[in-house]
Amino acid sequence: MTTVDNLRNDLIDKIMTINNEDNLAALNNLLSAGTTDMQPFPLTEEQELMLQMSEDDIKYGRTVSQDEMKTKLTRKLHTSKTLDFKKSQVQEVHI
Repeated sequence: MTTVDNLRNDLIDKIMTINNEDNLAALNNLLSAGTTDMQPFPLTEEQELMLQMSEDDIKYGRTVSQDEMKTKLTRKLHTSKTLDFKKSQVQEVHI
Protein backbone atom coordinates (compact mmCIF):
# COMPACT_ATOMS: atom_id res chain seq x y z
CA MET A 1 0.00 0.00 0.00
CA THR A 2 1.35 3.46 -0.87
CA THR A 3 1.81 6.28 1.59
CA VAL A 4 -1.20 8.06 0.09
CA ASP A 5 -3.34 4.98 0.60
CA ASN A 6 -2.14 4.67 4.19
CA LEU A 7 -2.92 8.32 4.90
CA ARG A 8 -6.34 8.02 3.30
CA ASN A 9 -7.16 4.93 5.34
CA ASP A 10 -5.90 6.55 8.56
CA LEU A 11 -8.08 9.59 7.90
CA ILE A 12 -11.12 7.43 7.22
CA ASP A 13 -10.52 5.52 10.46
CA LYS A 14 -10.23 8.76 12.42
CA ILE A 15 -13.29 10.31 10.77
CA MET A 16 -15.33 7.23 11.65
CA THR A 17 -14.64 7.85 15.36
CA ILE A 18 -15.86 11.49 15.33
CA ASN A 19 -19.32 11.85 16.85
CA ASN A 20 -19.46 15.64 17.18
CA GLU A 21 -21.59 17.08 14.38
CA ASP A 22 -19.87 20.50 14.50
CA ASN A 23 -16.44 18.90 14.11
CA LEU A 24 -17.65 16.79 11.20
CA ALA A 25 -19.21 19.83 9.53
CA ALA A 26 -15.99 21.81 9.93
CA LEU A 27 -13.94 18.93 8.52
CA ASN A 28 -16.38 18.61 5.63
CA ASN A 29 -16.02 22.33 4.87
CA LEU A 30 -12.24 22.04 5.00
CA LEU A 31 -12.16 19.06 2.67
CA SER A 32 -14.77 20.54 0.33
CA ALA A 33 -12.78 23.73 -0.13
CA GLY A 34 -10.06 21.83 -1.96
CA THR A 35 -7.59 23.72 -4.07
CA THR A 36 -10.07 25.02 -6.64
CA ASP A 37 -11.38 27.75 -4.34
CA MET A 38 -7.98 28.88 -3.16
CA GLN A 39 -6.85 32.31 -4.23
CA PRO A 40 -3.28 33.59 -4.06
CA PHE A 41 -2.54 35.25 -0.75
CA PRO A 42 -1.52 38.88 -1.30
CA LEU A 43 1.93 39.75 0.05
CA THR A 44 3.03 43.08 1.45
CA GLU A 45 5.87 44.99 -0.17
CA GLU A 46 8.10 43.95 2.72
CA GLN A 47 7.27 40.27 2.21
CA GLU A 48 7.95 40.56 -1.52
CA LEU A 49 11.30 42.22 -0.74
CA MET A 50 12.25 39.50 1.74
CA LEU A 51 11.43 36.81 -0.81
CA GLN A 52 13.52 38.56 -3.44
CA MET A 53 16.41 38.88 -0.99
CA SER A 54 16.15 35.16 -0.23
CA GLU A 55 16.16 34.28 -3.91
CA ASP A 56 19.23 36.51 -4.41
CA ASP A 57 20.99 34.79 -1.50
CA ILE A 58 20.40 31.42 -3.13
CA LYS A 59 21.42 32.70 -6.56
CA TYR A 60 24.73 34.09 -5.27
CA GLY A 61 25.54 31.19 -2.97
CA ARG A 62 24.97 33.05 0.28
CA THR A 63 23.66 29.97 2.02
CA VAL A 64 24.68 27.75 4.92
CA SER A 65 24.08 24.02 5.04
CA GLN A 66 22.03 22.55 7.85
CA ASP A 67 25.16 20.85 9.26
CA GLU A 68 27.09 24.13 9.24
CA MET A 69 24.24 25.92 11.00
CA LYS A 70 23.97 23.17 13.59
CA THR A 71 27.71 23.43 14.30
CA LYS A 72 27.53 27.23 14.60
CA LEU A 73 24.52 27.09 16.90
CA THR A 74 26.09 24.41 19.07
CA ARG A 75 29.22 26.53 19.47
CA LYS A 76 27.15 29.61 20.25
CA LEU A 77 25.05 27.77 22.82
CA HIS A 78 28.16 26.31 24.41
CA THR A 79 29.78 29.75 24.57
CA SER A 80 26.62 31.30 26.02
CA LYS A 81 26.37 28.63 28.71
CA THR A 82 30.04 29.09 29.55
CA LEU A 83 29.60 32.86 29.84
CA ASP A 84 26.47 32.47 31.97
CA PHE A 85 28.31 30.05 34.22
CA LYS A 86 31.22 32.47 34.62
CA LYS A 87 28.81 35.32 35.41
CA SER A 88 27.12 33.24 38.10
CA GLN A 89 30.52 32.40 39.59
CA VAL A 90 31.39 36.09 39.72
CA GLN A 91 28.08 36.90 41.41
CA GLU A 92 28.71 34.18 43.97
CA VAL A 93 32.13 35.58 44.74
CA HIS A 94 30.70 39.06 45.36
CA ILE A 95 28.00 37.81 47.75
